[in-house]
Amino acid sequence: MSPVLEAIFGSRSAVQVLLFLEAYGSGHATRIAKTYDVPVMAIQRQLRRLEANGVLVSRSVGRTRVFEFNTRNPTVRNLRSFLQAELDLLPEEELKAYYRQRQRPRRTGKQL
Repeated sequence: MSPVLEAIFGSRSAVQVLLFLEAYGSGHATRIAKTYDVPVMAIQRQLRRLEANGVLVSRSVGRTRVFEFNTRNPTVRNLRSFLQAELDLLPEEELKAYYRQRQRPRRTGKQL
């Protein structure tokens, strides 16, 4: 992860949250924390901060709070294009490790 991004967004966890949401579209705190192997509390703090400032919106899915970008905010559209450009510049091994994980469950009985 680029130190420049950390300087722009203020913390490593903020960068991780934003890149994760750009790559996957939506996510919850536990999933994001497990992806990067960081404490859930750090991710929750960033999600709350970004939601309070209008960058993210959330909804409840069962007992889970799912976050995604606030598409009604015009600044967020520019932010997303910037984040997508940053994702395109990441090395292939980092993309595979963090941003290309399987999202759907496997069919029952299917061989790995």
